[in-house]
Amino acid sequence: MYKDIATPRRTKEILERYGFSFKKSLGQNFLIDANILRKIVDVADISPDTGAIEIGPGIGALTEQLARRAKKVVAFEIDGRLLPILADTLSAYDNVRIFHQDVLKADLHAVIAEELADVSDRMVVANLPYYVTTPIIMKLLTERLPIRGMVVMLQKEVADRLAAKPGTKDYGSLTIAVQYYTEAEVVMTVPRTVFMPQPNVDSAVIRLVKRQHPPVVVDDEGVFFQVVRASFAQRRKTLFNNLTNNLPGGKENKEKIERVLVALGIDPRRRGETLDIAEFASLSNALAPLFGK
Repeated sequence: MYKDIATPRRTKEILERYGFSFKKSLGQNFLIDANILRKIVDVADISPDTGAIEIGPGIGALTEQLARRAKKVVAFEIDGRLLPILADTLSAYDNVRIFHQDVLKADLHAVIAEELADVSDRMVVANLPYYVTTPIIMKLLTERLPIRGMVVMLQKEVADRLAAKPGTKDYGSLTIAVQYYTEAEVVMTVPRTVFMPQPNVDSAVIRLVKRQHPPVVVDDEGVFFQVVRASFAQRRKTLFNNLTNNLPGGKENKEKIERVLVALGIDPRRRGETLDIAEFASLSNALAPLFGK
């Protein structure tokens, strides 16, 4: 049995051997608790039929846990200084492929077709850098990749937003976007003490299981997300004010927006955070003739 990378001693030893220094700009915080990593792999339900996609493998702590269970692991690492370290720490595993690439610029459909064509199950599992969490999640969702879902570690505050319920302070446009594509569940909180270096905030692991179909039917997805974003543009403002001020052409269509809200039985004085996803779907469908292409 190989020694786990994710212990304080082994992590320190690897970093010292390579003279590696953390780059704050890349949000590098390495996990030093192998039990938490094993739980993440459990929650992701990784099996010998799974192709795992990892983002930001660091020195390979999560990668090795995935490699022990998955058929294949494909990982994207932006920091070239980590490539020789990963070649060393993961040398015992012949089912890992590292891409030196920014995942936000990667053609993920092409990588999956080339590297993971022979697996029946695909899952994203990652300890995401805090500074790019939202763009990465939105890319993974909107590109409609052939994956079962994702299990990712991120800032606790962001995890709470992704799984929030209507009427709560965490509920917003990101919540609705994520819940349109997936079923979201926060599965564990992770204290800052199990990272090197320690971040300033606690983390959480969230599981996002891709829906076969969105929970609502929308006539125009572009308008739907536009209406959602506009509704939360200024949280203290009413729905009516946000829509008229933040939809392109909203001011010119003020009376029509008000008529639509009243016809749907939505009080124009409500705030965006009080609407559930079904109400947003009805609203965007009614507004689509005004604001669609």
